[in-house]
Amino acid sequence: MMNRKIVFTFFVLLINLNSLKAQHKLYKSYDVCVYGATSAGVVAAYTAAQYGKSVLLIEPGKHVGGMSSGGLGLTDIGNKYAISGLALDFYRRIGQHYGKFEQWIFEPHVAEDIFNAYLKKAKVPVLYQNRVTSVKKQGNVITEILLESPDQHSVGSVKAKVFIDCSYEGDLMARAGVSYMVGREANTEYGETFNGVQLTNGHQLPDGIDPYKVKGDAKSGLLWGISNGQLAAKGSGDKKVQAYNYRICLSKDPKNRIPITKPANYQPEHYELLIRQMEKRTWKSLQDVFIWSRMPNQKTDINNRNGFSTDMIGMNWDYPDANYRKRQEIWSAHTDYTKGLLYFVGHDPRIPEHIRAEMNEWGYPKDEYKDNQNWTHQLYIREARRMKGALVMTQHHCQGQELVQDGIGMAAYTMDSHNCERLVVNGMVKNEGNVEEGGFDPYPIAYRAITPKEAEAANLLVPVCLSATHIAYGSIRMEPVFMVLGQSAALAAVKAIDGKSSVQQIDVVSLQRQLKENPLADGSAADILIDNSDSSRVKMAGNWLVQKRGGYGPDYYLSDGKTDSSSFIRYYPDQHIKGRYEIYTYYAKLPERNAVTNVKVFDGKRLQEVTIKDNEVNVVGQTSGEWVKLGDYTFSGTGKPYMEITGKGKKVAADAVLLVATSK
Repeated sequence: MMNRKIVFTFFVLLINLNSLKAQHKLYKSYDVCVYGATSAGVVAAYTAAQYGKSVLLIEPGKHVGGMSSGGLGLTDIGNKYAISGLALDFYRRIGQHYGKFEQWIFEPHVAEDIFNAYLKKAKVPVLYQNRVTSVKKQGNVITEILLESPDQHSVGSVKAKVFIDCSYEGDLMARAGVSYMVGREANTEYGETFNGVQLTNGHQLPDGIDPYKVKGDAKSGLLWGISNGQLAAKGSGDKKVQAYNYRICLSKDPKNRIPITKPANYQPEHYELLIRQMEKRTWKSLQDVFIWSRMPNQKTDINNRNGFSTDMIGMNWDYPDANYRKRQEIWSAHTDYTKGLLYFVGHDPRIPEHIRAEMNEWGYPKDEYKDNQNWTHQLYIREARRMKGALVMTQHHCQGQELVQDGIGMAAYTMDSHNCERLVVNGMVKNEGNVEEGGFDPYPIAYRAITPKEAEAANLLVPVCLSATHIAYGSIRMEPVFMVLGQSAALAAVKAIDGKSSVQQIDVVSLQRQLKENPLADGSAADILIDNSDSSRVKMAGNWLVQKRGGYGPDYYLSDGKTDSSSFIRYYPDQHIKGRYEIYTYYAKLPERNAVTNVKVFDGKRLQEVTIKDNEVNVVGQTSGEWVKLGDYTFSGTGKPYMEITGKGKKVAADAVLLVATSK
């Protein structure tokens, strides 16, 4: 009898041991492991694979593309001049989908389809629903990362020569022991002026809103969403994080919308401040409370606007360093809040009837997020951890007061921070933390800013949670810029592997050159861009005014409206250019301009004239203008070809010219 028990016990132990072994999987060893299938992660994985490296892309969730496929269809860019390489290719693929050259507004599923097409072309395997739990190192070299599935029923590990952390949270970076920052630096730390605590009028509540549940009765307690903190000194640092929200995709198409119904955890008391805001400020349309941006096919990208909106202010401070369970609670709270807000606006009797009617014209889109109850899979993690790398990007870099020489991408957006806290100031409810400071040219982002200190990690690159102060990160943290930095990080990884060096010791000049010469990582010909600021290839006649804002690149030219056809701006490509090219000119978005722009194209043998009519150019989104096609032209390598914009007429703009090689 005893022997049978011993045998049975041994048999059970053997089964359990085998089960444990089966649960832990080594997902091979790779040249490059990319963690986080955000837009940057997809581009990084694709790039490394295109250069012949074995790559694994790991995604904690179920989808690729991050915010770019998660509802952020109104691309925040500032100036297209800053975007290059595969990021630019992505927006051109978006354009092709919608029948245009480029397009910067799009539906979520269109973006995800394009990201998946990149991965399919490069044959990059994606390991979904796995998240990093720990990192193994030998000295300053990461040898292996350990993973778990969200249900923790299986664990695994991945070995690689170089790791790239493209997550919004910087989890791999943090677990690798790399230094990082959460929150806001004091202005005094880097000599900045827009960091730290900021009480401004941006996205602010009107004066006079009572903060208490019972108006005038402090004993009744504060309304939901108001902290009991005290306003700190302007510019002082803290660990508070700018607000998160969802970028909401809804549909107005009756055939493609699902009604917005009361969510399970509906708490109408969470929106009392919206009612009090309405009492102080007349609510005329949905646009007074939401940035209600229209996307193709009757859809939206809805964002936060004014004092009370989709931002869940002060509810995310713990998120960056929280464990996975706590983060899921924060995500769920944001989902409940946002779905509840949409329902509240459409159904609460205190909301004006015309606003309720306007809201109820919209519903969740049937053709988006089909595996997630038609709700986005990505919370907008505007900022979490920020690495303290070999160089810290600051306000001074954004404003051009400091210029780096190891630039591997550019940024151009306003220094932007959403509010961090909602509190009582002088007896009134106020939001604190909003910053919107722009007015500067595109600027380079240092390679050292995506590189940890070598003593901390010699084979890790961090293009998303990069090294920047809170306020500089507010300018850099845009999806197209993340894609540019993801591509740069991948090529740097390739160079480190080929050169058997740390990522810190690669030849950055060679990296910069290769990014320029092989922008799509596939050997295809680079575009020929001639900006008006290129004095060696641009000739001017007549009177033109230099305009510093609103065009492509740092500036553009505007005619004085008094000259005749002898006034022109002429762009010269290489006189030995050969082959067939599509030619575009940049049509700047101006409040007033001539109804007709005349352009001449000389291919070295024949002169052709093209007329651009203002009412035929549709400038959409947050961009500074649109590329307008002049036609397809074949160059033979003879003559002296040029493109010329004539200054005849009122307020004619002359900006950049682009030549795109074509095999047609």
